Amino acid sequence: MTRAAFAADLAAFGPQAAPTRLAPATARDYCRRLARGHYENFAVASWLLPRALRPHFYHVYAYCRWSDDLADETGDRRASLALLDWWQQQLDDCYAGRASHPVFVALGETIRQFEIPREPLADLLSAFRQDQRVDRYETFDELLDYCRRSANPVGRIVLYLGRAHDERRGRLSDAICTGLQLANFWQDVAGDWQRGRIYLPLADCRRFGYGEDDFAAGRATPEFRQLLAFEVDRAEQWLREGLPLADALPRALSGDVWLIAQGGLKILQKIREADFDVWSRRPKVTRGEQFRLLAGWLARRLGHRKRLVPARECLT
Repeated sequence: MTRAAFAADLAAFGPQAAPTRLAPATARDYCRRLARGHYENFAVASWLLPRALRPHFYHVYAYCRWSDDLADETGDRRASLALLDWWQQQLDDCYAGRASHPVFVALGETIRQFEIPREPLADLLSAFRQDQRVDRYETFDELLDYCRRSANPVGRIVLYLGRAHDERRGRLSDAICTGLQLANFWQDVAGDWQRGRIYLPLADCRRFGYGEDDFAAGRATPEFRQLLAFEVDRAEQWLREGLPLADALPRALSGDVWLIAQGGLKILQKIREADFDVWSRRPKVTRGEQFRLLAGWLARRLGHRKRLVPARECLT
């Protein structure tokens, strides 16, 4: 959502708007339009998802999109904290059966149908509040704690949507989501700096000799390239650690999860291809590259089928 579009939606549905409750079908349509109209490294709710699941992905995405915009699009941290408190109350009302905001009218249906607990949705808000108070991370472990609340809850929610949540798959999902969050950080170093944030751990910056004066100058120095190469390798390790999740999920989710993880790996590849200069241009996955990854998944799935023993052979 652009800042102008967000401001219009906030005026229509925010805390100062006249109380109203949209019909469920209208709320669902709002979430669908919001989800399908925003660029991501991979289209939300890809073609591989069963049609019946797509609306629920739209509802979850709309919640995450609003949460993110309340945190980032006001230009005022104090205002963002107040809006996030209001959004927290909307979440509480949703779980109490009193949803009125269109996102929560739609999301409430998803929560009830898939028995999604409140914790992952609330954890996201904890991370967005932290963004208003913390703009530097001293160590990688501190950054991982942030990822635990800013990214991993989304993967857990997806597992609930696939009725596939257990602790083993949850840990694999956490690895993918942490890797994706890290890839997004390294992709967005320049944009985050403009927003006053540095996600590269300061201890690593000192280790490689890259200081805040270099951030201010936006220089892709040899030291910066070495620093980012180190962080890109770490992000790749997290993504590859979680990749077995795709083969541990129902078919309804496995393709989408595989593609999303591959999208993260593709971003890391493009950062490497740019010789780690993310200051000059933000790497992103093109639509053509998305289609090629989709073709790769289809070929992978066909290969799996060929390796399976036909049922009739199992009976002989």
